[in-house]
Amino acid sequence: MTRNVAILLFEQVELLDFTGPFDVFAVAGNNQDAPFQVYTIAEEARPIITRYGVSVNPAFTLENCPAPDILVVPGGNGAQAVLENPRLLAWIREQHERVELLLSVCTGALVLAKAGLLKGLSATTHHSLIDKLRELAPETTIFPEKRYVDNGKIVLSAGVSAGIDMALYVVARLLGEEKARETARRMQYDHWQGPIF
Repeated sequence: MTRNVAILLFEQVELLDFTGPFDVFAVAGNNQDAPFQVYTIAEEARPIITRYGVSVNPAFTLENCPAPDILVVPGGNGAQAVLENPRLLAWIREQHERVELLLSVCTGALVLAKAGLLKGLSATTHHSLIDKLRELAPETTIFPEKRYVDNGKIVLSAGVSAGIDMALYVVARLLGEEKARETARRMQYDHWQGPIF
């Protein structure tokens, strides 16, 4: 089974927030079994300028993207604008109803909170925005010290590089710990401590 992994892009997205998970799923999916097909999506078919000025061309728009099985919502300075974007929030809520997994990195957690998807769940985000997450999600249990938090369908990570750890954890959850460790070795990512199921 090949799972479609869609990674949402928006203006001022944090570069490693989306490229970290992208690389994990792409490396894990780079074999004959092809467990993952990874692609980027955005509201419009135009270049997206990341937080530090890198221009990225999304592969698809919201309208023409292959149906995701896994949706990754990254963070960055641009997440603030997403909080005020009813169209994107509605689209994320719609995807939540149909995807197998909904993942967030860093301030992507604020987007999920604003979309009303974290009520009664556990969450984490970038350490500098824990209070903002508490404000947006008062019915959510926040774990500032955790690199990632698994609620079953919704998995969230702390800031920036923690998205790599979360993606490896998801690979372990779906395909087994050895596949995740093999992926980490291929990426030469020695920081990962392994899954905590």
